[in-house]
Amino acid sequence: KLLYTMYKMGLLKGNRTKSANVVGQTMKLNPHGEGAIYATLVRMSRGNESLLHPYIDSKGNFGKIYSRDMQAAASRYTEVKLDGICEYIFEDVDRDRVDFVPNYDGTIFEPVLLPVQFPTILVNPNRGIAVGMASSICSFPMEEICHATIALMKDKNADLLSVVTGPDFSTGGYVFRDKEIMIQIIEKGQGTLRLRGHVEIKPSENRIEIIEIPYTTTLEAIMDRIIQLMKDGQFREINDVRDESDIKGPMLALECKRGTDYEDLVQRLFKDTTIEDRFSCNFNILIGGVPMQLGLRDILIQWIDFRMSCIRRGIRYDVAGFKDRLHLLKGLEKILLDIDKVIALIRKTPKEREVVPALMEHFSLDDKQAEYVANIRLRQINREMIEARLQEVKKLEKEIKALEIIYKSDKKVHKVIENELLHIVERFGLKRKTKLMDPPDARQREDKNILEAQELILIHSKENYIKKLDIKTYEKRQEQRLKEGDEILNEFTCTSFSELLVFTDKGNVFKLYLDELEESKAGDLGLFLPNLIELEEDETIIFVTVEEDFKGSILFGFENGKIAKTDISAYQTKTRRKKLLGAFSLSDPLVSILVLRKEQDIVLYRYMNQKENILLINSSIIPSKVTRNTQGVRVLRIGKHGKMIGMEKAVGAKLENYRAKTIPSPGRERKNFI
Repeated sequence: KLLYTMYKMGLLKGNRTKSANVVGQTMKLNPHGEGAIYATLVRMSRGNESLLHPYIDSKGNFGKIYSRDMQAAASRYTEVKLDGICEYIFEDVDRDRVDFVPNYDGTIFEPVLLPVQFPTILVNPNRGIAVGMASSICSFPMEEICHATIALMKDKNADLLSVVTGPDFSTGGYVFRDKEIMIQIIEKGQGTLRLRGHVEIKPSENRIEIIEIPYTTTLEAIMDRIIQLMKDGQFREINDVRDESDIKGPMLALECKRGTDYEDLVQRLFKDTTIEDRFSCNFNILIGGVPMQLGLRDILIQWIDFRMSCIRRGIRYDVAGFKDRLHLLKGLEKILLDIDKVIALIRKTPKEREVVPALMEHFSLDDKQAEYVANIRLRQINREMIEARLQEVKKLEKEIKALEIIYKSDKKVHKVIENELLHIVERFGLKRKTKLMDPPDARQREDKNILEAQELILIHSKENYIKKLDIKTYEKRQEQRLKEGDEILNEFTCTSFSELLVFTDKGNVFKLYLDELEESKAGDLGLFLPNLIELEEDETIIFVTVEEDFKGSILFGFENGKIAKTDISAYQTKTRRKKLLGAFSLSDPLVSILVLRKEQDIVLYRYMNQKENILLINSSIIPSKVTRNTQGVRVLRIGKHGKMIGMEKAVGAKLENYRAKTIPSPGRERKNFI
């Protein structure tokens, strides 16, 4: 009703008008309040960004779909006209393509439906509640919907899943791929989609930026939830939350504390806020005034039938007009060869009202033909006009025949629709805004209750080759093939449920799951570890360990004499994540990494003024920290020009003379008897 009102106001080609004017005119078709009409206009406007393909070209403040507080200005301040895409919504609407009914007071007529040239119901989202039912239809890319329609015209059982890859929303973000859900949506019109916003992590600035959000939420809803959780003590890493949205788009900035585990924080934000949300599809639509729940396939089939009806009605309308014109020209054709006789007859007729009956009687014309002949001006009775009219007769006969052939053939009507759709795709096809992403692997460690663990040996070499060997076939005495000059660094006894943690000099940890690695044999070189993880160009592997129960602690020794001690469980994840940022502090050069299954003695080495000091301590006196990238505590006093050069487990050496009961301590100078 709103769009048709704008069309009748000449706003398809004309200049913009005040929104208040449109709202007032629309009330002739829709006797609702101004507020409801203006809210509808706002949602369909380009400025509001609700639709993938807006119907209204707007000027002024129309608010934003992604913001609860950014409301549209009053209708007297904003201006609108129909967007270019409406050409393909209203084309031939006045040529009997659709039914018209009287408005609510019977003063004017309005179309029941618009003769749209593409399935508008699926390229823009629709959500609403009626009495006893609700409808929630997600939007899809124009290109995918048009190509799916073409595929269905060729085969009603076409595989639409290969064409329609997933929904697309104006707010961008991500949607998780889910084949089963998409099948339900295509066939039944039901299914719940998982949406996720676009989050950018900026560790150098200690902040997280949320720049795209799910279509189902608002910036304020996310912000309010984060603030509430901060008050509840759940997001202690966040110092401040700010809405920094501007003309470029939405932006929520989270200012974080130093040492924040950004990957972990983002995962918790997804879990506890609507940065990750759901869109429940319920494709309820009216077919002939009757509500039906249809899948995407059936909606497109219904639309094809509707569009075929529009085209055939348009052909009937055109053919009827052509036949009327042809009928008049056929009458003209009868008198063209004897035009002098016609002129003489008209001159001899005593009264004007007798001219038409006289022509009908002498030339066997009906009243319409005679009226047409009688109204021809003398200047038109020339050879050029006569030849043009004769050519027009032939042209009309040819066009009528061609249209009737199309009318009678479903295939030819389908071809017309296909050409229309391809033209629309070429003109209005957009790059997908909502990107598709694979869902995070939800396989948890509960798999242990289902699958039987396979006992393994994992070999790690100096050149960073790894081999996964079945413990049943592994023989320690058997020689392992290695690259020339390579040697074995570690042999881990583990299971198929274990995880390989790979630490790099950039402070990252990459995780490899042993059940995903291919098995090797003694005669194999093994797998080259850097090829299995996404290292940066200048990033190198410095330490590896294998974990399953994540019990014990991990120690990081730095040149400044500090040791960071963290529970190894800090590297355990609920989902099968591939990479953790901020694995350890980069504030000072790293000397060594140790994994301790229980508290035990460790040895530290200091070098200063060409002398080496040794310090023996028990790891239990080093306090454990919660965060992974903690800078640790001072354990070894290094002096002004000294530095820690080593850290290792105390095994077998006589070092009691170097033991310290408190820290920090400088240790003692190394003696020869050790």
